[in-house]
Amino acid sequence: MQVHLFRGPGRIFGCTENATGSNLPSQLGPWNSFKSITLNRDEEPTPGINTRECLDDIKNYGFHLTDAHVRITEKAT
Repeated sequence: MQVHLFRGPGRIFGCTENATGSNLPSQLGPWNSFKSITLNRDEEPTPGINTRECLDDIKNYGFHLTDAHVRITEKAT
């Protein structure tokens, strides 16, 4: 899956399939795009990203959020 990574304030990061990041929670923005990657469950882990959590959150919520590498997706929904 092609995933777009966005940086929010502080150490908040968002991951989404949406290339513009328009589905990321505005209350945690502003969001700045900085990288696109391909994530697959059956491949080597991506440093700094829990692939399983990220892909599960994107499937369930449309995005995955972390603050200092701690998952905060449900706090924003």
